[in-house]
Formats: sequence, C-alpha cells, structure tokens
Amino acid sequence: MKKSQLIAGNWKMNGSLAANEALVRAVVAGLAGGGAACRVAVCVPSPYLAQVRSLCEGSALELGAQDVSRHGQGAYTGEVSAAMLEEFGVRYAIVGHSERRQYHGESDSVVADKARAALAHGITPIVCVGETLAEREAGQTASVVRRQLAAVIDAVGDGLARIVVAYEPVWAIGTGRTATPEQAQQVHAALRAQLRAATAQADGVAILYGGSMNAANAASLLAQPDIDGGLIGGASLKAPDFLQIIAAAH
Repeated sequence: MKKSQLIAGNWKMNGSLAANEALVRAVVAGLAGGGAACRVAVCVPSPYLAQVRSLCEGSALELGAQDVSRHGQGAYTGEVSAAMLEEFGVRYAIVGHSERRQYHGESDSVVADKARAALAHGITPIVCVGETLAEREAGQTASVVRRQLAAVIDAVGDGLARIVVAYEPVWAIGTGRTATPEQAQQVHAALRAQLRAATAQADGVAILYGGSMNAANAASLLAQPDIDGGLIGGASLKAPDFLQIIAAAH
C-alpha cells in the first residue's frame, strides 16, 4: 500500500538561531492551521538539531539530519553517528546527496553503508540518486540511478521497505532548471520497477523528486503516479513557499 506523500526540506548549510526559530514557528503554525495531508520534515545542519527538535515538539513537523556517518563510533573527527542522531529524535537522514558525492567523494558503497547505519538506529535514510547533465545527454540516466540504488538494495537487505528514495537530477539542483513532470515520472517509474524486483513492499517506499521543486511546479510534479513527495532545497527556507508545496501534496 502506498504511503502518504512526504515533503522534506533540506536547509543545506543555511540557518541561524534567530532565522531557524522564525521559519520553524511559521511552518508549524501553517501545519496546525491547514492540517497537512502529507508527512513533513526538515533536515537541518547538525548544530541546530536540538533547537529545531524543541521547536517541532508537539507538532506534525518531523526532524531530519543532512548526513550520517557510516561508522558507529571512534576516531572520526567531525563525523556524527546514527546513535547520536537517534538521541536527538532524528526521524530522517539524507544520504548520498549529490553535493556529498561531488564535494566529498562519497561512493555508492559509502552511501549504502550510511543507509544501513541509519536503519540500525531506527532512522529512515533518504537515499539520493541522480545523473549529471553529461550523463543525461549521453543517455545514461537509467544506468546511473540503477547502479546507485542497487548498492543500497544490496546493503540494507530486509530494511529496504523502510528507506525513502530521492531522485535528484544533478543538473536541476540549485540551477533553476527542473525536469518536466514527464521526465521525472519516467525515472521514478524505473526506480519503482527496480524496487519491485527487490521487495514485495516496493509500493510503500516513497520516491521523492529533488530537483528544484518549488511552489510553482510542485502540483504538476506531485500529480505524477510514482512521485511520492519532494526533497526541497531553497524553497524550504521560505515558510510561505514550503507551505504551498506541502498544500500541493496528498
């Protein structure tokens, strides 16, 4: 059975104590007033987890992290473990975002390890997959996202039904360019087929679109049969825009 859609904000490296409070209070108030039909989360920088957890308390807004270590503990300076995130009530953790793959050299196997680490502590990994513009123009979209997802499928075993997948065409992140609803649906359908081949519970796995979804295009993207929500970047930093995207979900 398909789950309700999920709208997850990714603040990236943005925020301040004052800005966070204003933003989260506005989002919480909007959710309370309208009664969102979907699940809603914000994935925030690690230093703000405690603050945002407090601001979310008693609301429908869930807490997410932007990354998680593949390691449980030890001499890994700067890393944050899944056990630490669990203590802060983190519900979701983004793994394999294209910016982590590009700037930090994260391989498919590292991403798979991170997904497994999150699941071991009851945290839902939001597994990001997506192709660059060069890969799309070379006709490699399907093979790239299939390879990226296959690594996670192989690593998490029975935990597969508890992950979230986010398709984020790299060429559409922060560029203002967006895949058309038809382009996005085509990739989402391929990912769904790959999940169905791996688990009988594939239709319960949310597949989010993560390439510059905004208030203007959210409704048309979210209407596609295999698009189960959005991983929202810049628009999640503006409460009115984020709430408008949430209102378009179901």
